[in-house]
Amino acid sequence: MRFTIFQESRKGSRKVNQDRIAYTYGRDTLLMVVADGMGGHAGGEIAAQIAVRLFVERFQQEAKPVLRNPLKFLQDTMLRAHSALGSYANQFSMLETPRTTCVACVVQANHAYWAHVGDSRFYLFRQGALIGSTKDHSKVQYLVDQGLIGAHEVADHPDRNKVFSCLGGLVEPVIDLSKRTPLRNGDVLLLCTDGVWGVLTQGEIANYLTSTPILKTGPQMMREAEKRGGPEGDNLSAIIVRWGPETLTDEPSSTITETMGLGEFATEIDRTVTLTDRKGTQRDLTDDEIERAIAEIQATIHKFRR
Repeated sequence: MRFTIFQESRKGSRKVNQDRIAYTYGRDTLLMVVADGMGGHAGGEIAAQIAVRLFVERFQQEAKPVLRNPLKFLQDTMLRAHSALGSYANQFSMLETPRTTCVACVVQANHAYWAHVGDSRFYLFRQGALIGSTKDHSKVQYLVDQGLIGAHEVADHPDRNKVFSCLGGLVEPVIDLSKRTPLRNGDVLLLCTDGVWGVLTQGEIANYLTSTPILKTGPQMMREAEKRGGPEGDNLSAIIVRWGPETLTDEPSSTITETMGLGEFATEIDRTVTLTDRKGTQRDLTDDEIERAIAEIQATIHKFRR
């Protein structure tokens, strides 16, 4: 495989960042995953952390050297993450189960497979044109589908953040799976949270990512999205991949995996759980309590990864 990859997560104007993102790859297969935690600070962070880490650990366990069935892997991992969040909430008698949206993509044998829950999105661009994407599990997407509002009204609609499917919660998630989609050199894949797509149009995103090297324009796009979010701006996260050789620059920025050994993985996880900033009526967690919480999360992930 040969590709260029960029990922970044920003807090925006929020006090904490509940987004979690990661990618990991072996010699013959690549996984990217983005999760946007919902609800209260600790719950949202925990949910996104469990979902992302469970994806990474199951991928590295099952990609030997490739996934036997990428779409089944995506669906099964999301269901396991949903169950893990319910188990975590029951274990610690939480009033609400931690919840998160999630979008994940696997690339192997020059084909892409993706799945999502909620309103974290996947886009596939070819020469500036959108050839593949997710459809939000949200109230405003339903209104668009019914012809009650236009697509241009989604970003500013007061109900934009209301989703009807997520990982965690009381009902089973609705999980949408893509078709097996062939890739060409130069295709651009984007996974992002609503902090990105909510302030940038599809056309603007395409212009950023298809005309210049993504390692240059990726940070520019994120800065612009954060700026547009303003004082009420949400967390914003993105993973961007340009498939094949990086033809828009002479710099050796592409990742080439042919020299990797079987069973060897490279991984980049943007954030680790912090569980801090519990202000007001709740005291701040001590260092020991934070470490114990992290250990509890890792134990939950381990239980559901097989």
